[in-house]
Amino acid sequence: MTRGAGVHELLSSVQHLPSWLIYVVAALVVAAETAVIVGLVAPGEATLLLVGFLAYTGTLRLGPALLVMIVAATVGDAVAFRAGRRYGPRLRASRWGARVGPHRWARADAMVARMGGRGVFTARWVAFARTLVPRLAGAAGMPYRRFAPWNLAGVITWVGASVLAGRLAGESYHTVSRLLGQATGAVLALVAALVAVVLAGRWLGRNPDPVRALLKRAARLPPVRWLSARYGLLFFLLSMRFGPTWALLANLTAGVGLLFLVALAVAGTMRVAVRHSGLALVDGVIGGWFAARRTPDAVEVTQLAVSVLRGSVLIALVAVVAAVQAWRHRPWQADLLSVVGTIGAFVPLVVLALVTELAADGRVAQFSTQSAVVTASLCMLAWLLSREARWPVAVALWTTAVAGVVGIGGARLYLGLSTASGTVAAVLLGAAWTAVFMVAWATRDRALAAGNAPRRGPRGDHLADR
Repeated sequence: MTRGAGVHELLSSVQHLPSWLIYVVAALVVAAETAVIVGLVAPGEATLLLVGFLAYTGTLRLGPALLVMIVAATVGDAVAFRAGRRYGPRLRASRWGARVGPHRWARADAMVARMGGRGVFTARWVAFARTLVPRLAGAAGMPYRRFAPWNLAGVITWVGASVLAGRLAGESYHTVSRLLGQATGAVLALVAALVAVVLAGRWLGRNPDPVRALLKRAARLPPVRWLSARYGLLFFLLSMRFGPTWALLANLTAGVGLLFLVALAVAGTMRVAVRHSGLALVDGVIGGWFAARRTPDAVEVTQLAVSVLRGSVLIALVAVVAAVQAWRHRPWQADLLSVVGTIGAFVPLVVLALVTELAADGRVAQFSTQSAVVTASLCMLAWLLSREARWPVAVALWTTAVAGVVGIGGARLYLGLSTASGTVAAVLLGAAWTAVFMVAWATRDRALAAGNAPRRGPRGDHLADR
């Protein structure tokens, strides 16, 4: 029996169960995701999609299903919050908490304090984060009157979107059966890609000159140590002859080449994730839906928008914004991260454009070059402009960036220039590529702040004053 047939039979058997039993079991699963940390191994989206599908078949009623799932998720989060409030200090004092380390607990507390309710709302849309954040918020001492409204907003939007998605997909019964298993693997692949992006960004933040850092590690290898011992003086004389300016240019060139290889790796990861997600199975359905709604006037306007919002135009805009910021603040230094994070912020976008052009030729994957570059460019612009802006301005900038990404992706789908799977892969590629540098810059900022902070003695007095 194939996996699709097994899922098909499971859904058929569930339909014959009493509706009250389905409500109870689904509610327990959704509540347990956060209440007993089941969500670390079994995220609740599959249950909500199944509830939506059963609402489509008439087994469940949509209104009561939404209400029960919202109440279940809210109760689960309240239990998790209470557990964090009650057992958080005991957990920190335990042997496991000591292994985590006080500095990590302090960083977690700082994250919750910094993001506050916005972090609670956002975490509801991230599979593993929504399992841990209610406990973390309770342990950090966040008032429940502040936690509850943000959490309720996240629960309502997340449950509503998931259940309605399952109901709208009800017309494709066999497609849903096949996608349920494939989507789980794709989610795991995307989580692994997210972890890789964060780790790569943190490494780049700690090693802002990656080529030099890799060369130092390579110098510890036995063959290189032998060459250095035998011809070290010759290498020294050649480096003196080369000069610092040419050495910097060579280092930056090698760094850009390294970024190109990293971009290829990220593109390959996005290809695997989207290919195994099963999204390509509905490309034809989505394309036909858009094609049935095309009108001559709308096509003309959409074509104009696609032609104006090109990647090259946005890359040039990023270059201008980065140059103005660098001229005002002059914060960059002579290393790769400082260059690509300030005056050379357009360089990663050029590298990404080259990679996606290769992808468009079929040698890496099938991507929409415009969607990938537009996503990365708009995210880079929002990041550059929001680093020193107040929170409402930063939210407006990022909202505009998201609207632009959705707009250009939807326009290309409307015109039939891209498939749904290709658009999703391109957007993920552009967002992941920008996230690498955002994480790297944040890591470097924290490292610099820690290095400039005054050290304190065991009694709290400044060591610098002794």
